[in-house]
Amino acid sequence: MFFRFQFLIFTVLYSSILVLWSHGAFSQESDNTQQERLAELQAELRARQQVLDNSKASAQELESVLKSSELEIANVAKALATTKQRLDDISQEQAELSKEQSELKAAIRKQQSLLSSQLKSAFMAGHYDYAKMLFYQDDARTFERVITYYQYVAKARQKEIESFRGNVARLEEVNVELDEKAQSLASLQSQQEGQRAILITRQDDRKATLKKINQTIATENQKIAALQEDEQALKDAIEAARIAAERAAREATVSLDGLTKLKGKLIKPVDGRVRALFGNRRQGQVRWKGIIIDGAEGSPVNSIAPGKVLYADWLRGFGLVSIVDHGDGYMSVYGHNQALLKQAGDEVRSGERIALVGRSGGQEYPNLYFEIRHKGKALNPTAWIR
Repeated sequence: MFFRFQFLIFTVLYSSILVLWSHGAFSQESDNTQQERLAELQAELRARQQVLDNSKASAQELESVLKSSELEIANVAKALATTKQRLDDISQEQAELSKEQSELKAAIRKQQSLLSSQLKSAFMAGHYDYAKMLFYQDDARTFERVITYYQYVAKARQKEIESFRGNVARLEEVNVELDEKAQSLASLQSQQEGQRAILITRQDDRKATLKKINQTIATENQKIAALQEDEQALKDAIEAARIAAERAAREATVSLDGLTKLKGKLIKPVDGRVRALFGNRRQGQVRWKGIIIDGAEGSPVNSIAPGKVLYADWLRGFGLVSIVDHGDGYMSVYGHNQALLKQAGDEVRSGERIALVGRSGGQEYPNLYFEIRHKGKALNPTAWIR
């Protein structure tokens, strides 16, 4: 990946060998001296070749290590995001249960007061009324009304008692549920701390690997060659995604409408400052085909419009990349992600979270690399997002 400059070295050494065979060189040296010099140059050439081969193998090995580190970081970051969501859910459930607990306690206190008052009234007045009615049986209508009244009061009191018992039972259930939620919360918090520790370790490993890679890429020519190969790798992935999108469009029962009507109205995929602009010089003659947007590590990356994920994988130079088809030849590209939340084949809504901002692909700072393409041609994203 990094050693196209080897051709230049071979050219220089080979030219030196040819010079030895020129008339001027041989006219000044004996045959033995010339042969010795030629042997020295050939030995140097072989040594340089060995150095290049070793360096190339080392760079490829480091690239493989970087890929593994970034994929591990993606898995841990994804698990961490899931844990955080579960923590938020449990906290919300706790809040709702605590509210219900307070309401139940208030209702129970009110019911206790009411039942206590009713029992006291019944105790003080109940026997007297019945005794009085027994002595005055000639007033049948009064007797019937009083009996009906007492039956009504007794029924209402029974409902109140049943409601009271129900509230007490529910309060006990809520208390148990709150205890269980507290235990789950503590367990998840412990799990989250463990995941964070693993994430920090993996990020440190990645940083060390990245440092070695940067030391390996020592010259401007190497950097340019590496960027050109990275760019070609992305072009190949986009072209493969475009072909897949065309095939899917022919087979689909529901078609996507493209982005033509949404120019200037698309949502920004991530909140942050645009650091590198479309068309700006990147290195040598290599220019940006998209934009770089700074973002907080782990923050959401959102799809700019409805679409279907065509590609979701690690790509050399761009790290974890997601490519979304929006129909009519339009695609959006999201690179440098910490983790991918959607797989190839998933349908996404406008504004739906598809990835997390990261530093994959050898980035020093967290950011999103973002492109918009139409039939394979890169477009200026700033003209499309609002």
